[in-house]
Amino acid sequence: MKKIAIMTSGGDAPGMNPAIRAVARTALSNGLEVVGVQRGYKGILNKEFSQMDLSSVGNIIQRGGTILKCSRCPEFHKPEFRKEAAQNLKAEGIDGLVVLGGDGSFNGAFLFSKENNFPVMGIPCTIDNDITGTQYSIGFDTATQTAIEAVDKIRDTASSHERTFIVEVMGRSSSSIATHVGVCTGAEDIITSDKPTNYEEIAAHINRGIQRGKTSSILIVAEGNTQGYSYEVARIFKEEHGIESRVCILGHIQRGGSPSALDRFIASAMGFHAIQGLISGKHRHVTAFVEGYTEIKPMEDCLAKKNDYFQRYQELAQTLSI
Repeated sequence: MKKIAIMTSGGDAPGMNPAIRAVARTALSNGLEVVGVQRGYKGILNKEFSQMDLSSVGNIIQRGGTILKCSRCPEFHKPEFRKEAAQNLKAEGIDGLVVLGGDGSFNGAFLFSKENNFPVMGIPCTIDNDITGTQYSIGFDTATQTAIEAVDKIRDTASSHERTFIVEVMGRSSSSIATHVGVCTGAEDIITSDKPTNYEEIAAHINRGIQRGKTSSILIVAEGNTQGYSYEVARIFKEEHGIESRVCILGHIQRGGSPSALDRFIASAMGFHAIQGLISGKHRHVTAFVEGYTEIKPMEDCLAKKNDYFQRYQELAQTLSI
């Protein structure tokens, strides 16, 4: 292996830049050439390649987003476009590809690698922390901390106006962010799409707090399949339980910002091990974080979504919110 390419795919996540930096510097220190691919799989099809050196990744470890940009690429669902992508990489003399992204990016990488016998290494990057095979994905800690800081500020206003606030966080099919934010901000309840919502029970919980002198409440809602789900929650509380509330949707603010120390460290370790894995012949694998350490796992183990966070911490959240 003499030349590798790096790309970021799907949604951006804080920590992608530290991972790019680690991949590039580890590859260069091992005598490999490094190519950056702009705009993910679309960039491979459009041949958006640029040579990278040490200065290309200087002063990026603290930056959010991704210097390589990212995009969706529906064409990559078709085998003929995956074949074209392999031809484009081989024409550039590229021997291996490092893909930073989530389960959708990994599924595309797996098919691409299998069909074209092309070495691929994945690095899990998604704020939802919902990839099987790894206990952590890059971006989750930063996104959660951003949401926590926002909720802390909202609580000041909720207390001042003696209101109930419904704060919607990201997590289309994952309850990870909502669970962490709910526990860490002392929210009265957490509403996620993976369990039925007992509005009567939550309303009784809020009213018990009012009876003992509590003047404000915070509810955390995972966005679900459609952003704005919180407005439906607010409507039900008002029309069926007489509870007035205000909705605050945090949205994409959770994806931005300087990556936390944890995200920088894990991204750096994963970037390092991604290149070590490729060099050692692991050519359809993913860097995974398991029991506090980074290891290399077969990509087949990391292709599905997981969403067991709330189930594991449901008792904790409910006990502390009384």
